[in-house]
Amino acid sequence: MNAIVIDRLTKVYRSSWFGRAPMPALDGLSLSVQQGEIYGFLGPNGSGKTTTLKILMGLMQATSGGAEILGKPLGDVQVLHRIGFLPESPYFYEYLTAEEFLTFYGHLAGLERAVLGWKITQLLDLVGLAEARTRQLRKFSKGMLQRIGLAQALIHDPDLIVLDEPMSGLDPVGRKQVRDLILSLRDQGKTVFFSTHIIPDVEMICDRVAIVVKGKLLAEGRVDELVNPGHAQSVEVVCEGIKAGEVAAIAAVATRVLQRGEHSLVVLPGPEQVEPVLSAIRTQGGKLVSVAPQKGSLEELFMKQTGATPTGAGWPATVGGSSE
Repeated sequence: MNAIVIDRLTKVYRSSWFGRAPMPALDGLSLSVQQGEIYGFLGPNGSGKTTTLKILMGLMQATSGGAEILGKPLGDVQVLHRIGFLPESPYFYEYLTAEEFLTFYGHLAGLERAVLGWKITQLLDLVGLAEARTRQLRKFSKGMLQRIGLAQALIHDPDLIVLDEPMSGLDPVGRKQVRDLILSLRDQGKTVFFSTHIIPDVEMICDRVAIVVKGKLLAEGRVDELVNPGHAQSVEVVCEGIKAGEVAAIAAVATRVLQRGEHSLVVLPGPEQVEPVLSAIRTQGGKLVSVAPQKGSLEELFMKQTGATPTGAGWPATVGGSSE
């Protein structure tokens, strides 16, 4: 069963300025999120991720199209108590303590006082804030605020948790804590739908992912299916003692040759080119350092779909030549 079904969702912002054209934020977006999975909603800033989440949460109306959440159409108030939501930039009353903050949201969720006490203790321990129970939120770091925000989203034990950029602005430790928490929610059978532009987080924890750009869905599926859709893996060959880019037999089959000092990195489109390249290295008197098949990455797919240019890894790029 699907936890979320989005069907041809469209949102157009109409400007109040005379003569300015309407700006589409979503353009016929369709996707589905299965119950019990972690689903990453990936896209660059301004791609329509937050707009989508606001429409799903009833904070904004779509121009056209529709969606269902937990089997109910948008606007069904009966389903709201089964959803936990953390917006990208939440506002917390900073003079409340962590305990007072969760108590307030617990009362809003209709929890009884007898249940609320142990529930708050459980959640603070879950998000690693047990020792900050009586600390005012104004003294919390960015990572701590994200975690207390997650705790409020979970106070009523929802079936579906919707998070808008939950790892944005966090340091590596904070991001790991949030990732671990999301994984623990899946282990409890809950569904997590979160938007992000941080690719490594998606690769590490998501069951499925959607890539959206300018309000359009460009790719959707399991990460391993998206990055390795049945085609041959590329192969990286590292050698030393020769300038591989100047060897015609290597340059003719390589998709990229990178040179740094005495080492050459030769990128081949598939394993069938490995033997001719190794033969050319031996003929030229070079020494083989390594041969490594390369799996596709979500970053490569993201760059391809968005038309962005990937950053290099420190090797000055040359094709059919060398660079020092």
